[in-house]
Amino acid sequence: MADQPGFDRRALFKGGLTVTAIGALTALPANAAGAAPRRAAEPPIYTTADWGARPPNGVIEVLDHTPTYIVVHHTVEPGNTDDFSKERAFQISRSIQDFHMDANGWVDSGQQFTNSRGGYITEGRHRSLDVLRGGTQHVMGANVGNHNSEVIGIENEGLYTEEDVPQMLWDSLVRLVAYMADQYGITTDFIKGHRDFNSTQCPGDVLYARLPELREAVAAELGVEAVQPREWPLLRPGDTGEKVRTAQRLLRARGVNVATDGVFGPATRDAVAEFARAHGVPEATCYGSAHADERGFLGADIWPLLAGSGAERQELKARLAG
Repeated sequence: MADQPGFDRRALFKGGLTVTAIGALTALPANAAGAAPRRAAEPPIYTTADWGARPPNGVIEVLDHTPTYIVVHHTVEPGNTDDFSKERAFQISRSIQDFHMDANGWVDSGQQFTNSRGGYITEGRHRSLDVLRGGTQHVMGANVGNHNSEVIGIENEGLYTEEDVPQMLWDSLVRLVAYMADQYGITTDFIKGHRDFNSTQCPGDVLYARLPELREAVAAELGVEAVQPREWPLLRPGDTGEKVRTAQRLLRARGVNVATDGVFGPATRDAVAEFARAHGVPEATCYGSAHADERGFLGADIWPLLAGSGAERQELKARLAG
């Protein structure tokens, strides 16, 4: 939801108020013990100078508004190391920055912050930490296609499609997200995974499945009640069932020649990829490093193009999420 002129979500959040989906002001729910909302402490965060970052090759853009969403990523590569050291955290931060600047041609690291498997948090893009501490502006990153002016992103070191995150990473992630949410007045329903915006498996099925738990943990840190949003499902080659059949029917209704057999095979993958290309949907990617081919995945940036508008779209989203 876009903020209205003169509308300060951060002030409302800190003052014990929140905004419902229909825009009405309500009291921010207390936790189960009835405690009042409270401040989150800043976790230890190592700056770009601490880990030896290269200088950016251009201007770091600071936007004069706060981010709307906190977005969780996984780095994918180089995989799940057992090296939990601070030196490893610094090394992965340098590797990500090198990839983003040299391979992608970006001005700096794409994400604002990085969280290592050992639970060490590093500043990603230059200026991100100071701006976060200020709580009124936003460093423009490059970690969610078509939404970078709205999101503050956290890369979590590792691949979490099948394996769970280490406890040290989880604990530092909770602390960092709670601090961000407090600084910017972001309610828990605006804590998202990368796949909630783009057709990518990021942050991995296992970590993504723990986002409701993350929202609960952050709410507990802040002394409020967690709010859990509905999200569009991610469909991939090999999936079967009614959700696939629904997508195929919607594709056919928009002139795409695809069978409605409920099987996400090569033909459906090609059809989705062509539909996405024709509608200007950016190619999906996990932004931490190089990534597996995700062409033809059907997720949060494609469903709305298939689903119509208004009440019809919301009804479909609720049905698919149910």
